[in-house]
Amino acid sequence: MADKEQPPGENEQKKSSKKPMVIGLVLLLLGGGGGFAAVKTGMIFGQPSDDPEIEHVEIDALPNVEFVPLDPLLISLGGPGRSKHLRFTAQIEVEPKSVADVTRLVPRIVDVLNSYLRAVDITELESPASLIKLRAQMLRRIQMVTGEGHVRDLLIMEFVLN
Repeated sequence: MADKEQPPGENEQKKSSKKPMVIGLVLLLLGGGGGFAAVKTGMIFGQPSDDPEIEHVEIDALPNVEFVPLDPLLISLGGPGRSKHLRFTAQIEVEPKSVADVTRLVPRIVDVLNSYLRAVDITELESPASLIKLRAQMLRRIQMVTGEGHVRDLLIMEFVLN
C-alpha cells in the first residue's frame, strides 16, 4: 500500500501542441510571398504609371515672395516685483517689388510692435491660444505702417517668455 496507483500519463510530460507554430509559419510565408509579389509587380515602391486612368497631381509653383527680417525684440513685462521678459523675433513676408520700401520702414515697424507688445496683458501673452490673435493684430499694425499691398504675412520665429 505504500505504492499508490497513479493514473496512467500523470508522470509523463504533456506534449506541447505544434499547431500554433505551424499556423505562424504558414502566415509568415504567405505574408512574405505577398510582400515580395507586391514589390515585384510595382504595387509598392513602383514607378509612376502612364495609365491615363490614374490621376496625376500637379504641383503648383511656389509663390514669389521675399522675407525682411526684423531685429530681435526684448520686452520687459509686468509690474513692480515681477521680472519677466519677452524675446520676440519675426520676419515679414513681402512682395518682391516692395522689399526696399519695407526695409526702409523697419525702424517704424519695430517701434509699433514694441509699443503693442508692451501694452498686451501678460496673461494674454502666456496663453498658447492667444498667439494667433496676437499675430493677426501685429500683422494688421505692420500693414498700416507699410501701406496696402506690400506686406503679405508675419512669420513669428521666436516668442519666448522668461
